[in-house]
Order: sequence, then C-alpha cells, then structure tokens
Amino acid sequence: MKLLHDWGFSAESWQGQRGEYWVITQALLVIGFTLLPIYRPPGWSSPSPPEIYAIWGVAGCLGLVSSVFFLKGLLDLGNSLTPLPYPREDGELVESGVYALVRHPVYSGVIFGTVAIAVWFLSLSHGLGAIVCFLFFNAKASREEIWLRQKYPNYGNYQARVKKLVPWLY
Repeated sequence: MKLLHDWGFSAESWQGQRGEYWVITQALLVIGFTLLPIYRPPGWSSPSPPEIYAIWGVAGCLGLVSSVFFLKGLLDLGNSLTPLPYPREDGELVESGVYALVRHPVYSGVIFGTVAIAVWFLSLSHGLGAIVCFLFFNAKASREEIWLRQKYPNYGNYQARVKKLVPWLY
C-alpha cells in the first residue's frame, strides 16, 4: 500500500484528478491488444523465406528498440516513477538518458512494441491496434505535459529540444 501511496494513489484520488482513468484505460487497451486475433486480408500471399526473415528482422529490431525505451525509461525515472500521468510531488524533471531522445520513452516503448508485433505477424488487426495505441499515448502524453509544464518551469525548453514519442520525428 505504501508504494501505491508514494505513486500518488489514495482513496480520494479516484476522482480522476491525477489521471487515474488514463491508467485504467491504458491497462484495458494493452489487454485488448494482446487479445486481438491475427487478421490478414484475403488474397495476401505468404512471404517467401527471404522475405519472412527480413520481416522478422525488422520486427526484432523494433522489439529491441521497444525494450530499450521501455526499460531504460523506467530506470531513468528513478524516484520520479509513477504510473499516473500526474507528476509525483517529490519528483524531479528527468532530461538525461533515454529522456534526451524522447520525452515519453515508456509510452514510446509500448508503441514500438505494438508495431513490432503487427510486423512480426503481418497482422492488419494488430496494425490498427498499434495506431490506436499511438493515438491513445499521444493524447495521454499531451495531458501529462500540461501538468509537467505547471510543475516544472523549464519544461517548455525541454519540449522544444526533445521530440515527444518518436526520436527525431515526433
């Protein structure tokens, strides 16, 4: 219980003031993604062995990037880690490590992971799921950044310097 309290959860917090409903929606989204059936449109031919190895290579690279962003993002946050989008009262703004590449590496890790799965299985349903995940995490990050700008006066400079979810692109 102490860990939940340290992260910002409390009996009063379930009014949604710290983004608790974003966390619940995120959990449901991840569960839903894992339960998606593999769907390939009729007429899609199976790739030849060299093509499938290339596809698996791309998916493996995306999975590796996903793991690095997700795990390094968690580690780099240190004591500022919270599942809530609302920053911890005792938290500090982290701008180093993987946070020098993207402002929300944990979200990026999940997004890259969903794309990796879609590519690995060549699944149209998982590709659409990856798009939904991107849209969700982009919206969640936008809400989180409102709170981060309120808490950290130099957050605007950080936003101007570092991309939101995809290094060098977005």
